[in-house]
Amino acid sequence: MSTLSNILQLGIKELRTLARDPAMLLLIAYTFTLSVYSSANGIPETPHRASIAVVDEDRSPITQRIIDAFQAPYFLEPMLTDHADMDIGMDKGRYTFTLDFPPDFQQDLLRGRQPSIQLNVDATQISQAFTGAGHIQQIIDDEVASFLQHSDMPSTQPVQAVIRTRYNPNLTQSWFGAVNEVINQITMLSIILTGAALIREREHGTIEHLLVMPVTTFEIMAAKVWSMGLVVLAAALLSLRFVVGDWLGVPLQGSMTLFLVGAILHLFATTSMGIFFGTVSRSMPQLGLLIILTLIPLRVLSGGMTPRESMPEVVQNLMLLTPNTHFVEFGQNILFRDAGLATVWPQLLALALIGTAFFLVALLRLRRSLA
Repeated sequence: MSTLSNILQLGIKELRTLARDPAMLLLIAYTFTLSVYSSANGIPETPHRASIAVVDEDRSPITQRIIDAFQAPYFLEPMLTDHADMDIGMDKGRYTFTLDFPPDFQQDLLRGRQPSIQLNVDATQISQAFTGAGHIQQIIDDEVASFLQHSDMPSTQPVQAVIRTRYNPNLTQSWFGAVNEVINQITMLSIILTGAALIREREHGTIEHLLVMPVTTFEIMAAKVWSMGLVVLAAALLSLRFVVGDWLGVPLQGSMTLFLVGAILHLFATTSMGIFFGTVSRSMPQLGLLIILTLIPLRVLSGGMTPRESMPEVVQNLMLLTPNTHFVEFGQNILFRDAGLATVWPQLLALALIGTAFFLVALLRLRRSLA
């Protein structure tokens, strides 16, 4: 009972210290609000007011039909131009996209040939070029298929794939981006808060006060783990409820209770990592550099930004030793696919084992550093 009381009181002390740190409070608020929103909407899913110019050498009904299909707010009104102005406009950045319809384009279509359309893209406009080329291709395909349906040319394929999307039927990118950002921010903030809490003790000289008190190293570490983990957990749940659910309008599919259990196990591991980093670093700048060098590979290679299947097998196996790899898979299974305990228990077990190992290593390191 004495140990539990000491852990509780020391944890309350950490919460009071955090409440008097405006920089950390601002970081927590930004991380789970504006950062989530900007990550969800940072990369446009469709072009927005993209400039486009057209060189129409055919001047047929089908080319006019395609030109009319470029509508606001995706595109500005298409500018009819010639080859010379097209090149100048691309060089000066006036046009992001230019289309060149060859002569006899409609006639070649009706004869069953496959005429080519030249599409030039200004790749320096990354946000527009990334999505705009595919969007233009889809518009042309739809208009040509609709045009051929009213002619004698067959426009349907003998086999047609019917795709049904269970979650996110419109494939809205912000739904995936918002949830993945919350999952990634849980890892980042838990490491930063616990590491900064230990560094703060050293810089303020209060670590010496704790050493002369009847408390053990385990109690000091456990207090920092539960207090900082509680702050991150509360902020993440509020973000999922109000920012992701209400502000961005993303439906969350799975059990929040089960997600809460997995988040607690994950925080057990990541807060222990933060304590370990705090023992290695001697100042806040050193801690910041160490966290940057660690978090970037963890975030990129864990599967939260790109699928793990696209990575080399050696990297996939190596990342299984990190907690956020299992937590990303766990969170996506719960919040995207409405998975149950029978599906995600391997991730829960892995988080528990990795968290225990990280906690013991960090505890041993903390004892040596305090000694």
